[in-house]
Amino acid sequence: MTYCIGIMLDTGLVFASDSRTHAGVDDIASFCKMTVFERAADRVIVLLSSGNLAGTQAVVSVLKQRNENNDEPNLWSAKTLFDVAIQVSDAMRDINRRDGQHLAASAISFNASFILGGQVKGEPPRLFRIYTQGNFIEASVETPYFQTGETKYGKPIIDRVITRSTSLNNAAKSVLVSFDSTMSSNLSVGMPIDLVCYRRDSLEVQMRRRFEVGDDYFSTLGKQWTEGTREVFNRLPNLDW
Repeated sequence: MTYCIGIMLDTGLVFASDSRTHAGVDDIASFCKMTVFERAADRVIVLLSSGNLAGTQAVVSVLKQRNENNDEPNLWSAKTLFDVAIQVSDAMRDINRRDGQHLAASAISFNASFILGGQVKGEPPRLFRIYTQGNFIEASVETPYFQTGETKYGKPIIDRVITRSTSLNNAAKSVLVSFDSTMSSNLSVGMPIDLVCYRRDSLEVQMRRRFEVGDDYFSTLGKQWTEGTREVFNRLPNLDW
């Protein structure tokens, strides 16, 4: 399992992903699920992946190879982020066509999905959720964020905090709290956590951090959230029987 989230704000975008993968309780490993394609002053593209690791890695590798070989189309020549979403979708379908029948022979289906966001020069920041089938939707004012993977533990925190006017710093804090809550309730999500905050129209990644196990800030944030939640709970009015 995994947990990834992308948020679109008036001032930019926030992305975060965990790194835990497992094929059973005795086969746990860490792989980065965040890929950043960046060309300063031109575009920033962030891709968060969830699903079968072999499938998601294959899709990312196809995109990178097309960039390196200057194949057309590629991420560097895409005129809009919508075009980028189509390229990711096409790469997913290419991998599914190649591997799908072999997976089906072992009663396994192709399973890869992505959160895609960023900004291409000449248009505003955009955020997409790309499903296993290759179809996708775009974030809106009413739906400013997307999650994949183990979403249910972190979603209530995001729902109560995030609006389009939330600052990048506060959005980043809420995302980290949602990860802390998720990891407290589900062992299939784990550190390191990769975090990117992209400032609108900067066309470069200026704020990026990886939180390893035992990170002082992450530990303090989780502790203070727990203590604050208990304090607020204790101040709630008692039930009148």
